[in-house]
Order: sequence, then C-alpha cells, then structure tokens
Amino acid sequence: MKNIEHIRHSLAHLLAAAVLKKFPKAKLGIGPVIENGFYYDFLLPRSLNEEDLKEFEKTIKEFIKKHLPFRGQKITFKEAKKVFKGQPFKLELIKEFTKPTKGVKKEPLTVYITGDKNQRKSVFNPRESAFYDLCRGGHVKNTKEINPEAFKLTRIAGAYWRGDEKNPQLQRIYGIAFGDEKKLEDYLKLQEEIERRDHRKIGADLDLFSFHSVAPGAVFWHNKGMIIWRELEKFMREKLDRDGYEEISTPVMVKKEVFEKSGHWQYYRENMFYFNLPEEKETYVLKPMNCPESTYIYASRIRSYKDLPLRFSEITDRLHRNERSGTLGGLLRVRQMTQDDAHIYCRPDQIEEEIKKLLDLVTEVYKVFKFPLTLNLATRPDKAMGEIKLWQRAEAALKSALKKSKIKFQIKPKDGTFYGPKIDVNVKDVLGREWTIATIQLDFQLAGRFNLSFINLKGKKEKPIIIHRAILGTFERFIGILLEHTAGNLPVWLSPVQVRIVPVADRHYDYAEKIAVKFKTAGLRVDIASRGETLGKNIRTGELEKIPYLLVVGDREIKKGAVNVRERGRKETVSLSLKNFIANIKKAIESKK
Repeated sequence: MKNIEHIRHSLAHLLAAAVLKKFPKAKLGIGPVIENGFYYDFLLPRSLNEEDLKEFEKTIKEFIKKHLPFRGQKITFKEAKKVFKGQPFKLELIKEFTKPTKGVKKEPLTVYITGDKNQRKSVFNPRESAFYDLCRGGHVKNTKEINPEAFKLTRIAGAYWRGDEKNPQLQRIYGIAFGDEKKLEDYLKLQEEIERRDHRKIGADLDLFSFHSVAPGAVFWHNKGMIIWRELEKFMREKLDRDGYEEISTPVMVKKEVFEKSGHWQYYRENMFYFNLPEEKETYVLKPMNCPESTYIYASRIRSYKDLPLRFSEITDRLHRNERSGTLGGLLRVRQMTQDDAHIYCRPDQIEEEIKKLLDLVTEVYKVFKFPLTLNLATRPDKAMGEIKLWQRAEAALKSALKKSKIKFQIKPKDGTFYGPKIDVNVKDVLGREWTIATIQLDFQLAGRFNLSFINLKGKKEKPIIIHRAILGTFERFIGILLEHTAGNLPVWLSPVQVRIVPVADRHYDYAEKIAVKFKTAGLRVDIASRGETLGKNIRTGELEKIPYLLVVGDREIKKGAVNVRERGRKETVSLSLKNFIANIKKAIESKK
C-alpha cells in the first residue's frame, strides 16, 4: 500500500519546483505535510491568484508524468550553503541546524533531489530539471507512484516566516492529496457540505449573531441568538439545581496575585489580558477562568468534612483569554466567552463518586443533542506543577472512576493541564468531525496553594480535592458546533422562533393574531408572516429561516378553529385543532426532541 504521507510530502516538493519554473527568483520557505494534504510557503514578486494555482497544478501533473525519481543525499554545511545560495530562508535553517550545541551531536544535513540524478546540483537554474530541497524525507521513490488526478491545489493564504509577525509575510499555497480520485472527490464533497454548514453563514442568515472589527474575538449576540443562549443556560441550570449545586459569582477583574498564587501567572500568562493602574501601582487581570476566585468563597468560613462535597457553579459570560488574532474563528475560537463552569470541593474518599456523577451528567446532556461520545484521559504534561506522587494519585482516581462507569476511554499521554490530569469528552458531528467540548479535571494542587482545608473526622485540618468541570465547555463554541451539526435546524426547544403563522390572504390576519396570543400564553415563541407577500413566498421564507412549524391559516382553518401544520423537513401537511397542536408542540419541547 502506498504511503500517503510520502505522496503528500513529494507533492509539496513538486509544487515548489512548479513555482520556481514560473518564478525563478522565488524565495522558498518550508513545505510540510498536514492533515489531508500539504502546503509550501513562498516569497514572490507578486500576489498569486486562482489562475496561478491552475497553472501550478498543470505543471505538477507534467512532472508526475515524466516519472521523476526522488532520492536523498547527505551534504556538508559548505555544500548546503552553495546549493541554496540566494535562498535566505533555507540558509537560515541551515545555520540553525548546524549551530554547535553543547552536549548535542548534530546530524548531517539531508537534501532530497527530484529529477535526473545526473543533473548538476544547482536547483535554482530554471534551465535544469532537477529540484533540490532541504529535507529529511520521506518521499516516494518515483513520481509514477503519485496519481495525477488525486490531488488539487486548494487555496492561497498569507503566513509569516516561522509564524513571527516581525518576519516577512510569505504566500502559502495549500494542496490536498489522496491515493485515488474517489477519495479526493469524497473529500471535496465533504468540504462543500462543511462550507454550507458554516456556523458563521448560518448565524448571519438566521440573524443570530455578528462579529465586528471593534471587538475581535467577541460575539455580538442578536435577540434570536440570545434566545438560544438563554435556553441552554436554563437547560443546564435545571441540572445544577437537581444535582445540588450552589450558584456563585466572582469578580471579572482581580489583582495578579491571585494568579501568581494559583500558578497561572507562571504557566498561562500569555493567554491573559492584564493591565496596570499606575495610581494604585497594581496589575489587574481579566479572569480567564473561575477556579482561583472560587477558592476565596470556599475559604470564607471554616469547612467540616460534613459540608463536603461542596459544588459551586458559576455560569458567566465574562471570561477573557488572549487568543492570537490568527487563531480566532467565529464562535469556535473567541476571546470573550461563557462557561457553564463548576468546582467541586470534596474529600479524597468522595472523588470516584463525584466523577461518576459527572460522567453520568455528561452522557445525559449529550444524549439530548444526539452527539456520540468518546473519552480521553489526559495525563501529566512535561510543563506541570506539583509532586509526581500527587499526579499519579489523581490519574489513578480518574482511571478507576472511568472503569467503574464502564465507559470506554483512551489515554492521551502528557495532555493534561499544568495543575492536574483531566478527562476530555469528545463529540462527533454528522460530518464525522471530532470536537473536544466537556472537560473534567482533577486538581490536587490548588487547595495547597490557597491554603484551603476542612476539619476531618479526627478534628484535624485536611486539604480538599478540587474537581473542575464544564459540561458544555463554552456556550459560544458549543452553539457553533451545534449549528454546524444541525445545519441550523435546531430542535424546537432551542429554536428562536418555534412557530410562524402564515395567513393565506390579508383577511386572515385577524385570526392569525388571535391564535398567536393563545400560543404565546401557552409559552410558545411565535410570530406572524409579513403582510403584502404571497403565500408561497412566506412559506419559502419560513423554510429558509428553519422555523420548526409553519401554520397556514385560511377560510377552512377559521371555520374549523384549526391550523394547517407544515412541520420542518416533512412534505405532507396535517390539519390540527389549536388544542391538539399546542399539546403536541409542548410535548416536543418538554422531551427536548
């Protein structure tokens, strides 16, 4: 079986050779393999366009059909400088690779040559067919292993050299590649569907939210979007009340000493927003998470072993994280966020039971949204605080709880947070994409750092264990994923408008207004279609707005005291009395179906 990674890597080199053929003075960056494809970075004399991509594709196919060989070759530092003369980015890498480091033995440089092995070693002469690149491999042995109809150059983007904004901006060409045409075709169809389901487009089309340059990474929620937000909040609060959580609220802005004590200032500072108040000679932080602040409420009074577990919940829309501008993406990556956060303070003997309850809650919540679940146990990272023994104890407790819950899980080595191991809950959407949403984190560190204790059965002070958990993760990200999962066809309990009444003609609007009052009294979110539009257009508009129920009312419905129901996704309609329709929709809302 052909190694697809080798095919993609080889195509990156062929892309660079194609670009050099058109732009002999192009400066080459790097060209790695990525998921489903590859890219290569270039400094070019002009901006590229779609026609250039087509030309590069054609040239690459010509290269492939020539059955060009790939071979690796070790070269000295001196030879490398000669081969890559005039290529500043390659020379920078060569200098870095060969820089003496105490205690580290440097490996010889490797170049990969594409083309006739009898060619001279000057890759940058456009009259020669051989292409040299600084690379460790691996590659195909010959381009005849590459299917010329199973790759495509997809887009052009900007990228700073080595990801540093102080460096030159290069043009990055992305490509995708597969073993055969069918896989390429399937992938392209999937990308079309992903684009159709883009939550940013759905959000704009359904008037849910918008984004504006005055607040990068922050969401402007419109009224309809806030309805979804509030319904999710209500849904989660019902679970919290049932499971014995106490709701708290902590300040959005605190002194940096809080995060110095928690360890976040040392391990997480680059992700924080902070500022100085000169008149107070203090540095303040906009909180990126709630956990350190919750410790102050715990410590505000003496706690007994009888008080535990204490479950503090805090649903707040005031968390701020300094995500880099290049990583921001609609609702999926924001700077201001809302979390259904909670912190459970418990005794060591209560850990497994509390974790089991949380796993049951996760399963219950995600069953409502029809998300299949997979779980990962993330263990101690290299950059971590605290004693190894405490980490081992925490990891063992999580593993035991997972096993007793009979839930399948995988170990993700070194993927925990800096203060403790965690359980990541992953969901898979209808397009097969996996998202990590919920987290359950076990913390043996924070209580010691904030000198928290409870009086145990023997009358002595003992440190509580802290469980951090967020079931929906952030509301923003969850809503974004849910919109793409459903293509905007939200379940009726979450839909901003649950019912739209569509009168057949102007004379039927009085009846529409009367029954709208009854629906509102029954707690339904209802509106009436616009006057002055045809029946067909109003129905089509309602369908585009993905409203679950369109109720057509005309002479027949007025006479019967009924409505003609067009349910979203169904072609057939049904006539129902007002009483029966209200009963049916309320049942659907209450069951969360």
